[in-house]
Amino acid sequence: MRLLATKSIDLLREQAESETGLRRTLTASNLVALGIGAIVGAGIFVITGWAAARYAGPAVPLSFVLGAFACAFAGLCYAELASTVPVAGSAYTYAYATMGELAAWIIGWDLVLEYTMAGASVSVGWSGYFSALLSDFGHPLPESLASAPFRWCEASDVAARTAGCSTTGLHATGAMLNLPAVAIIGAMTLVLVLGVRESAWVNNVIVVLKLAVLLAFIGFGIAWVRPENWQPFIPPNEGHFGAYGVSGILRGAGLVFFAYIGFDAVSTAAQEAKRPQRDLPIGILGSLGVCTVLYVVVSVVLTGLVPYRQLDVPHPVGFAVGAVPQLRWMAPFVDLGAVLGLASVVLVMLLGQARVFYSMSRDGLLPEWLSRVHPRLRTPWMTQLAVGAFASLFGGMFPIDLLGQLVNIGTLLAFVLVCGGILVLRRTRPELERPFRTPFVPVVPLLGIASCVGLMATLPLDTWLRLFVWLAFGLCIYLAYGRRHSTLRTGEDARRLEAARARS
Repeated sequence: MRLLATKSIDLLREQAESETGLRRTLTASNLVALGIGAIVGAGIFVITGWAAARYAGPAVPLSFVLGAFACAFAGLCYAELASTVPVAGSAYTYAYATMGELAAWIIGWDLVLEYTMAGASVSVGWSGYFSALLSDFGHPLPESLASAPFRWCEASDVAARTAGCSTTGLHATGAMLNLPAVAIIGAMTLVLVLGVRESAWVNNVIVVLKLAVLLAFIGFGIAWVRPENWQPFIPPNEGHFGAYGVSGILRGAGLVFFAYIGFDAVSTAAQEAKRPQRDLPIGILGSLGVCTVLYVVVSVVLTGLVPYRQLDVPHPVGFAVGAVPQLRWMAPFVDLGAVLGLASVVLVMLLGQARVFYSMSRDGLLPEWLSRVHPRLRTPWMTQLAVGAFASLFGGMFPIDLLGQLVNIGTLLAFVLVCGGILVLRRTRPELERPFRTPFVPVVPLLGIASCVGLMATLPLDTWLRLFVWLAFGLCIYLAYGRRHSTLRTGEDARRLEAARARS
């Protein structure tokens, strides 16, 4: 039964206010910008074209709408838990407070997969736009240093067969390393080590610039949309699940879900928010609402500018404006906006991963050095460096489609557990102060669980197998180390809570 033991919410709140904890510097506007910085990135600049070309066709806006519905249910649940338990760690911390240590470990290890692969996959998208930007100025990078050494192929994929992949699996591309992807992860890791206030300032500036670029793309691009590019709006299915048709819209929703993970990243910064009970729900729901509208409108314009089958490129938005003679002047600006925008997503993903590691280490489930805070910078600098090194390895070696599918299934699993946490906590701790309350409980959490599980079901079998292998590997670490060193088991949590009550 110890595996089901929960962490005291009173202790979690005390830890959040500890003088040795992280510095509270983020406002509601910072958190909204943080969410937009994470959401408006690879999803809108890269995944939109990929999902349209391979799965949904011009109906890709419907995929975004379906993904947004699932996110809306999960976002309402996140908002309640974030305001009730305003501590770093996101879904990991919420699971520890509601469903016990084993569930917390599972979701924490799952978040490692989500954030690390998200940072890596976005860095690959950044590399594509950075290479295009250099080409705009006449200095292209060699292909061997600007693309992944491996690509994932599915034998049923038309694009894969065209590229010479006859079997499902990893295939060598002949490239050496995706050097720009490694470089951007290194640069954003350095910014995060220097301080969260500095990171938030950098993110705010980037958010303003990339929103300006996207609004310009919509404003100028809509005048050159060709309605025939939307015909047929839902292309007929090609004989198997996910290849256009209604199943293609569903498969596309499972993939573009990657675009929405930014609001989860907002909750990981709970311990650095000035007024977390008020500001976190604003940051989560505000960023989700703004970005959903932006995604739908951009995808409509994008598929209207060029035929959807041509959008399976590393930089679809830049490609689309370059394909329309009247919009070619925008290509360098779009590429620059994407370079800046994707950089901010890498920053937020790396921040989120480090905070999850920080929380797991603080609870004894991972080695103590991962929770050390720099005495002057007040950032978890050692775990930030470790996360950066890990993400750069994947970003430099693997393609965005493989990484993106791992992010999606990890994120959806996290959302399922968060929605379940609301149901558990409402029953076990009804007296808790809840500055934000999820409406229509249990309907909203149950719809969140059902929609997320439904989207998970649209993902390929090999993605599920990789998730199970990852979780099994993590369970071995938990049994070998975390279970023995858990502060909940050693009694350290009880001593901390007693000391906190004595001080008060």
